[in-house]
Amino acid sequence: MSTERAVRLWAGWFDDFFASLAGVFGQVEPRRMAMAYVKALIAPVERKNGWQIAEHAGHESPDRVQRFLARSTWCSDQLRDALRSFVVVFLARPDGVLVLDETAFLKKGRMPAGVAPQYAGITGQIENCQVAVFCSYATDMGRALIDRELYLPAAWCDDADRCRTQHIPRQRAKAVTTKPELGRRMIERCRRAKVPLGWVAADSAYGQDRRLRAALERRRIPYVMAVPVDETVHTHGTGNLRVDAFAAAVPLFFERRSCEAGAKGLRSYDWAPAEVAWPGGAEGGPRRGYLHLLLVRRSIADPAKVAYFAVHAKADTPIGEIVRVMGLRWSIKDGFETAKSDCGLDHYEVRTWDAWHRHIILSMAALAFLTITDTRSRDLHHPEEPDQLPTPTAPLDEAEKGDLQAALKS
Repeated sequence: MSTERAVRLWAGWFDDFFASLAGVFGQVEPRRMAMAYVKALIAPVERKNGWQIAEHAGHESPDRVQRFLARSTWCSDQLRDALRSFVVVFLARPDGVLVLDETAFLKKGRMPAGVAPQYAGITGQIENCQVAVFCSYATDMGRALIDRELYLPAAWCDDADRCRTQHIPRQRAKAVTTKPELGRRMIERCRRAKVPLGWVAADSAYGQDRRLRAALERRRIPYVMAVPVDETVHTHGTGNLRVDAFAAAVPLFFERRSCEAGAKGLRSYDWAPAEVAWPGGAEGGPRRGYLHLLLVRRSIADPAKVAYFAVHAKADTPIGEIVRVMGLRWSIKDGFETAKSDCGLDHYEVRTWDAWHRHIILSMAALAFLTITDTRSRDLHHPEEPDQLPTPTAPLDEAEKGDLQAALKS
């Protein structure tokens, strides 16, 4: 496909993409500003803050950008719902995976909503930062971030005046809502929106939350979630044991399988499942036709490196499918990296609750457009059928990304 034709296609796809979101913005001015904002997030702008976004949009100052984020009349949750619908149109599969994870945004000062000294996974230590929980939708066709919630630490919930200053909704400021609870709310929103959903996957910060696992079991939603070594399992033969003690005491049969491709090639491990009961699950244990598994993952290079996963799945689920879900779980980390490097996810300079959620959902929209443009651009076997969705192969190379950014710059 020629560069000229690709540019025309990408520009047309962007128009269609934004048309699916435009109804969120009831007035012309915020609608135009939203389009300019997303184009700036996609464009080769070095630092996607208010000044540089304004400059890309042709404004002399960031006043209109700041007003758009802080005071204009539009709802970021409505944009979230519209974005989720757009993503589902192109990526939905019955075996789609919702992935929960969090990321930190390092900040100075104490004014931005939710900022506090707290653990930041990006540095592995306590930092002055904001932490947000995200939900990604992942299938073999592609992956996109589709929901987000800013975590509000106890120090904020205990300070009503501070919450009022940053326009934090009273309902959210009343009490600390745990990160797993924020994740559960995102899953519920996807269920109500009828997002095709086969699995939920998450790391141990969510896997160790028994209430979250029980809620999924009651709804017959399969999951694969990492758990810490001090989580317990139960069998009639062993009673209650920590997962590491159980894995050492019971014969396990490992098989080598590859999951999602990483930066250094396929991620291969040795895997062993064992049927167990997870304390704290849904009342009466797994629903009929479902079972609990402990999945043990062992490093090939260093067999001493072992990880443990709680699995709730249909009784006839092959281990290859569980490993596939494990591979897609890592995709949200790639989504964070791309959103921060290419779509300005962490470039914001806002303080209030609404402005934060607005910037973040616009950045997620930019990422979703890039993801789906990538999907639609791969292997266009029929040049006269630009709307065909081909089978995924390789992502856009750097030259193609540059052409896409040039096409959307105006």
